[in-house]
Amino acid sequence: MKTILVLCTGNSARSQMAQGYLQHFAQERAEVYSAGTNPKGVNPLAVQVMAEDGIAISGHTSNHVDEYAYLRFDYVITVCDNAREQCPVYPASVQRIHESFPDPDSPESFRLVRDQIKAFCRQFVDQKLV
Repeated sequence: MKTILVLCTGNSARSQMAQGYLQHFAQERAEVYSAGTNPKGVNPLAVQVMAEDGIAISGHTSNHVDEYAYLRFDYVITVCDNAREQCPVYPASVQRIHESFPDPDSPESFRLVRDQIKAFCRQFVDQKLV
């Protein structure tokens, strides 16, 4: 089983949505975590738009990246430029992947970003977790 960390700044929307989709698509092939460099709490709009697509993230928590320092990850995926710049150093064996998504600020933008993240996550799982 692979371990994946999705990292953004606030761990409130983009990384939460990515965690939901990655776990959904990967099923038992991966254990997925999300964290932020400055966590702000899970955004209710992220919960809402994910529920609209059948993915429940209402039980997710907003965590600081340091909370997972003890874990060994196969992949660290940064989903915003700020997180990529502040990402902790990981061993060379960790594959770092960066895909920047816009920071949503309205219900419509949350849906747009959700769909972009969904496509990215599906492709990631299809290519990396075969």
